[in-house]
Amino acid sequence: MVEDLYLTSRRAAEELGISAATLYAYVSRGLIRSEAGNGRSRRYLADDVRRLKERKRQRQDPARVAEGALHWGVPVLASGITRISGDRFYYRGRDALSLAAENTIEQVASLIWTGYISGEADIFQGVSVLPASLDSAREALRPLALVGLFQAILPLAAAGDAASYDLRPLSVARTGVRILRFLTAVAAGGDALEGRISYKLQRAWAPLLPEAVALLDAALILCADHELPVSTFAARCVASSGATPYAVVTAGLAAVQGVKHGGAIELTETFLGEVEASGDARGVIAGRLRRGERVPGFGHSLYPEGDPRGAALLGLVGKVLPRSPSVGLSGKVAREAHNLIGERPTVDFGLATLARALELPSGSAVALFALGRTVGWIGHAIEQYESDTMIRPRARYVGY
Repeated sequence: MVEDLYLTSRRAAEELGISAATLYAYVSRGLIRSEAGNGRSRRYLADDVRRLKERKRQRQDPARVAEGALHWGVPVLASGITRISGDRFYYRGRDALSLAAENTIEQVASLIWTGYISGEADIFQGVSVLPASLDSAREALRPLALVGLFQAILPLAAAGDAASYDLRPLSVARTGVRILRFLTAVAAGGDALEGRISYKLQRAWAPLLPEAVALLDAALILCADHELPVSTFAARCVASSGATPYAVVTAGLAAVQGVKHGGAIELTETFLGEVEASGDARGVIAGRLRRGERVPGFGHSLYPEGDPRGAALLGLVGKVLPRSPSVGLSGKVAREAHNLIGERPTVDFGLATLARALELPSGSAVALFALGRTVGWIGHAIEQYESDTMIRPRARYVGY
């Protein structure tokens, strides 16, 4: 809404604790943008006011700002991969929702890793595949969920990939191709590591639904990166130590399995199962509220008006499978949740709905998230290797 984007001169001056004259001076210096409002008045861009206010707060208390930065706070690392702005997000300046609707995950990986996108995703051409057989390892690790299997089996591939120690940007991208293809083979249950990722997943997970290819590509792209969530920050810290991309991805996979990150997708799937079993979406949501429990799959701190990834996935699944009972159920749940708690679906809800509508194997929704996010982890590793710095924050001692 316009009121959220702009402030009056009086409100802007109050927010900053300054006089009207100082506000006009800030505008003349380009620190705050303004434009004509109603009549002779002007309005001031709220984001600029908040940004300037945050800068003043940092100067006044840098220690408190540094501590708060670890909890949805101010940016702490420079990155040229993802920009979140309003209700949209962008990869290398390209709208991520448009990329998800029009491109393959290989093309977006090329964009994130190299800065350009090509029709044939050149970075994936001519990259040798790993020779390791997966059968014996799969049998030994059968009890693990897919993401746990990813984490357990990836070191076996690392042991046979001496080229992964080459940390130059193009070499890391090529290692990223091998890792992504290897994990896809693990997820798809085959040894053939060539071919389009979404095709392999569709043939393994939804062989009777060729239209699933586009949905899987879109999901992978929408999950590829999202600034610095816990898994990406962990991956970037590991990269800063000079460890190989395999170690970087392994760190990311470890964090994804936490209940507050990728595990939230499984909680959402369980929640949808409860609603399906009871047939009463409002009752299940109300029961959770009475017990003081969260309603999984709804509300995102970065998107007050709703997670665009969740909306995009639900829209795409609904378009491809409009008669799916799972799509109908999710639509009903989303409406009831918005009526009761005023929140909209997140990417977790979108992934859970996609997995249910396509009748994918157990654990595939989280695995899909991890496969997509692997692209982002490799992108951040490339940035971190190039910076040649180690991430080493200080702790604030509170003991005796």
